[in-house]
Amino acid sequence: MKDIGLIILAAGKASRMGKPKQLLIYQGSSLISLAVKVGLNSICESVVVVLGAYAEIIKPEINNLPIQIIENPDWETGMSSSIRAGINSINQSNLNLDAVIIALADQPLISEAVFNQLISKYQDTKNKIIASAYDDVVGVPALFDKSIFSELMDIEGDRGAKALMRKYQDEVLTIPVAEAAIDIDTQDDYQKLLNA
Repeated sequence: MKDIGLIILAAGKASRMGKPKQLLIYQGSSLISLAVKVGLNSICESVVVVLGAYAEIIKPEINNLPIQIIENPDWETGMSSSIRAGINSINQSNLNLDAVIIALADQPLISEAVFNQLISKYQDTKNKIIASAYDDVVGVPALFDKSIFSELMDIEGDRGAKALMRKYQDEVLTIPVAEAAIDIDTQDDYQKLLNA
């Protein structure tokens, strides 16, 4: 069994939402709590949550869980800085992980089964990147082998890891994850989720 970490990105300001979407309630839990609990219920070895905007009000929501919480002081520069912060944290913790899954806190329909499927596909194939496929999109949650951690550290801006997925597009394996199409960016998205 390989050791896989999970990095949950939750640093954004949610400017289109107008309030911290990480604290929106779905099925009795905040989105951030839900994401963390799903990670803890998966076969991931460790869970790192990257906070930024609103860190001081989000942290109490997950402080009592067996996870590593880090704050990204550069969250305003985009998602890539949060990925760097997460990878840095893993490297400094000497966790000696074989790969990491990068996930978002605003995809509330993602289950531990999705993380476990990514890991299973990785263990079967040893591919550098295993990504979620939905609505003709290849994206997160996605698993990245440690051989490309340094490249994850080099990405810039708000495109996250998509640039790396494009670079290795011929090598990226995917699993179908319809649930990944649901992410909460606006009040309308949230209402659709609640009414579904």
